[in-house]
Amino acid sequence: MTETRYLVHGVFWDGPAPGPAAASGGRSPAMRLQDPGGALTALTLDAGTRLGFRLAAAGRHCLGHHLVHGPADRDHVLCPDRATAAKGSQCERCFVLDDSRLIHDFHRGGRVPPGLRAYLMQPHWLYVATFANGASKVGTASHLRKWNRLAEQGAVVARYVARAGDGRVVRLLEDMITREAGLPQQVRAAAKAAALLAPAAAVDLDALNGRLAGEARTLLAGAGGEGFVVVDERWARPELSARACSPAARHAYPYDLAAGAHGFRIDALSGSIALASLDGSGLEFVVNLGQLKARVVELGDHGSDVPAVQEALF
Repeated sequence: MTETRYLVHGVFWDGPAPGPAAASGGRSPAMRLQDPGGALTALTLDAGTRLGFRLAAAGRHCLGHHLVHGPADRDHVLCPDRATAAKGSQCERCFVLDDSRLIHDFHRGGRVPPGLRAYLMQPHWLYVATFANGASKVGTASHLRKWNRLAEQGAVVARYVARAGDGRVVRLLEDMITREAGLPQQVRAAAKAAALLAPAAAVDLDALNGRLAGEARTLLAGAGGEGFVVVDERWARPELSARACSPAARHAYPYDLAAGAHGFRIDALSGSIALASLDGSGLEFVVNLGQLKARVVELGDHGSDVPAVQEALF
């Protein structure tokens, strides 16, 4: 029997923000998979989920492009050629056609299609996020994905520092915080995964994030201008991430996700980085599931060999 091959589009946190009105099931993250017919399905990644797969093709493959029509209206156009990815997770053709690539130049006067302009003119939020080793960044999120953006990035603690009337203003504020406070706008996924091997204490990360957010608010308050208000609001981290962000004995996953067969139980998830247990071992490993994006896999009852590891001595 031939196993179905799936193209992995990544890990997404599409549910509502935590709160009394949000159903617990709606907040579960999922790995988005594309079957050979082009249909997309979501594989829920909850605590206790067993994920088994093998790599079924070499290299990365194009995930298509997005056409944006408004704040909550967009089309995901799959790559008609199922081409090899040339830029990250896109072929050259899909990269050129993707509306999302134009977002980053909009606040510098770049021209955008009407649908993307409508998306960018909705309210946006400016935040300061801190990750497990203390690395911090400034970033932006649209109002509709205010919570989800930070969940997908795998923040340990974050605070919103401004609410802007549109995406142009919020990106000007973001650039100002980077320029004046020295906060970068990106933390690499590999660094986030490495940080989860030995997370700093929650109280220390919270204090650091609070200080950086306070400095950002002071800069914003002194900047003047219109189109935004300074805010002081804490982001609610998903419960599924708590265990991954807590100091505990764990190990780096020793196998390359770009080849071979793998299988493990997910115990926690921070962004797209899993804290996973291997069959027949009492050990936990940090697995960056983001490395599967744009790769072709076959799901099945596969397992990862338990490596010989040296437990840390305390």
